[in-house]
Amino acid sequence: MVKEFKAFVARGNLVEIAVGLVMAVAFGAVVASLVSDVITPIIGAIFGEPDFSGLSVTIWNDATIAYGAFLNSLIAFISVAVAVFFFVVRPYNAFKARMAKEPAAVPVEPPEEIVLLREIRDALSRG
Repeated sequence: MVKEFKAFVARGNLVEIAVGLVMAVAFGAVVASLVSDVITPIIGAIFGEPDFSGLSVTIWNDATIAYGAFLNSLIAFISVAVAVFFFVVRPYNAFKARMAKEPAAVPVEPPEEIVLLREIRDALSRG
């Protein structure tokens, strides 16, 4: 069982997944900073309130609908979606398209001697 586990750990996919996870966490921190330090203050300057978490509506029987927290989450989600689209999806699609446009390797014609030897072989096999 230990040998099998070592083979699993030594596989390249596990390392790639770990690197991807670390990059995703770092990317999440960058996007969170973008939302809290750049986008939210701009929204605050436009609408007068940088943090919407305090926004709520009280309806009958003192029931409160805290729609401000939802707005904060929605802004964060849209920011992450836009950042992932522009910094991950579009470059990946452009890379795939560029790789698809590259011509395949052109088969190399065998030397004339090889062609002649093949013709001789085929003629001898026919009798």
